[in-house]
Amino acid sequence: MTEPWILPDWPMPRGVHAAVTTRHGPGISSGAYERFNLGLRSGDSAEAVASNRDALRHALNLPSAPRWLRQVHGTTVAELGPLPSADEPQADAAVAHLPGTVLAILTADCLPVLFCSEDGARIGAAHAGWRGLAGGVLEATISAMDVPAARLLAWLGPGIGAASYEVGEEVRAAFVDHDEGAAACFSATRPGHWHCDLAGLARRRLAGSGVARVSGGGFDTFTDACFYSYRRDGANSGRFASLIWRD
Repeated sequence: MTEPWILPDWPMPRGVHAAVTTRHGPGISSGAYERFNLGLRSGDSAEAVASNRDALRHALNLPSAPRWLRQVHGTTVAELGPLPSADEPQADAAVAHLPGTVLAILTADCLPVLFCSEDGARIGAAHAGWRGLAGGVLEATISAMDVPAARLLAWLGPGIGAASYEVGEEVRAAFVDHDEGAAACFSATRPGHWHCDLAGLARRRLAGSGVARVSGGGFDTFTDACFYSYRRDGANSGRFASLIWRD
């Protein structure tokens, strides 16, 4: 795939929009970051990332600059509005209710999860790697949406696929020790190691919280070169963005 964007296919209410970037967007990053890296702390030139972020806003005709986060694999949720800020709040999820707010999550194998209320009044976005999932970042985002879970919709964006994601026993234990049914999302590979279905774990967490309308999944950032992948490319991996906004 060489398209610059993925437009999520889910039943968003009128006035809510979403998009996922790929490395084929209108950027200027070069070398290992070619060409549409949006991650400011990935090792790429700060000038290139700033140019790419500006190109993103104009290419998608966003109503305001995306509200980027300083992601740390935690569970903090920021409540954001559309006004620009020089500071990127340290959080791994964000929610908004003001029109014109653009929420953005950066990933390169971790799972981005987008949310909206069925009436379109609230939106949310979460960065769900295994640590965040185990720690409860999705549950924290659902709580911060301040809408009954039954009235929420969720979309699972591009993350590493189960066949590409081998983890150790500590990762499996982080889930199975608290939920025996999570064992279905792991398959043994070699002693002490497992393939991990990150999207499956997210679906299980969402269902447990009462979010029944979940779309997306089916991606593998490790095998699909249109996405950045930290596990495939190492420290020089860029980051792509999953965005959601209201008119």
